[in-house]
Amino acid sequence: MTPLLATGLTAAAILLLVTLIGWVRLNPFISLFIVSVGLALVAGMPTEKAIASFEAGMGHVLGHVAGVIALGTMLGKILAETGGADQIALTLSRLAGKKRLNWAMMVIGLLVGLPVFYEVGFVLLIPLAIVLSRRNDLPLPMLAFPMAAALSVTHAMVPPHPATLLAISAYHANTAHTLFWGIIIGTPIAAIAGPLYAYVIVPRLGAISPTALSDQFSRRPEREHLPSFSLSCLTLLMPVVLMLGGALAEMLWPATAWQHKVLHFLGNTDVALLVATLMSFWLLGSVSGLSRETILRFSNECLAPTATIMLLIGAGGGFGQELMDSGLSHSITDLALGAHVPLLVLAWLLALLVRIATGSATVATTTASGIVGPILASSHSVSPELLVLVTGAGSVGLSLMNDAGFWQMKEYLGMNLSQTLKSWTVIESLIAVLGLAICLPLSWIIH
Repeated sequence: MTPLLATGLTAAAILLLVTLIGWVRLNPFISLFIVSVGLALVAGMPTEKAIASFEAGMGHVLGHVAGVIALGTMLGKILAETGGADQIALTLSRLAGKKRLNWAMMVIGLLVGLPVFYEVGFVLLIPLAIVLSRRNDLPLPMLAFPMAAALSVTHAMVPPHPATLLAISAYHANTAHTLFWGIIIGTPIAAIAGPLYAYVIVPRLGAISPTALSDQFSRRPEREHLPSFSLSCLTLLMPVVLMLGGALAEMLWPATAWQHKVLHFLGNTDVALLVATLMSFWLLGSVSGLSRETILRFSNECLAPTATIMLLIGAGGGFGQELMDSGLSHSITDLALGAHVPLLVLAWLLALLVRIATGSATVATTTASGIVGPILASSHSVSPELLVLVTGAGSVGLSLMNDAGFWQMKEYLGMNLSQTLKSWTVIESLIAVLGLAICLPLSWIIH
């Protein structure tokens, strides 16, 4: 199949998804299932392989995010019911003031996002954004967009995220220099795509109805004494601390050392969230006087609203897998390689096209850096650190229906498809474009 035909088929599939979900009002999971399998069949895949590919992609994505969403939701529920989230919200409101809360959420997103995946940071911080919006009578997107933009920037452009480390290895870049430039370049990008764009888009989104998840995090606890700010923050940030410990273990000890094994195990995403959730049951539960039966009820009932989110995220993974297994994503990559453009632009374009084709920023960075790395080794024409950043920037652009973050944002905030495309898709695209726009002129100075 020619690259142009593959690109046209992918674009047609995305337009069909928008039509089925936004205009026909067909259930998004069913729409994704129909379009994914239909696209595979049109691309020439056998019927059995088309179904197996969708199931494999769905299983792979859910294997990564299902535990994260479930444990993160439980942690957020306990923080909300015990008053821990209210305590953090009250303290932040006093320190930052109502007018600067969106900037405070951006800073929190940058800090929390350093050691954790985007999906983990999102489920950790969205309950806090919901409580802050309620207490200060602010639209939820005004706080959620800056937080999510900051998480996305750190996920894409700042070590020690796995995809960034892979790109550093492929380009033989200096980790410390990449971290420095990632913070210097990523912070203004997060500010423009987050708080500043939120000022523009939030008033234009129209009405957004509260979701079941938003409602359960928004219930004001009927308690005179809230948990302390330090205890609440310790509980919220425990996964961040454990994951940071796991990242440091890889730098400080060999893989055979017991310190590496213990910290690496505790720094696993699911294990870190499990430890923090159990700690919230014990610490916050005992401080608030919650019985075991009450904690069990809270941890059970909070999972019901996550079922739709998990299904949609899994179906998005199935859609991305169909694109890869049918060869469409490979053909799209060939299209970028055929364009004779500067190396920075090539790396960015490759990452962007793979991102569109697969929905995964990690796959996009890994694929693009694997292709561009050998070219850089033979030319040495640009700074490898800037090449890492521009590849990461391209890997988050144009978030669409095959991206787990798209459905997280849509379902947690209660937006419709049009609102999500106008807000979250544009935020991710701004990060991508700004990353290239800043790194390209810098490459004329830094080599």
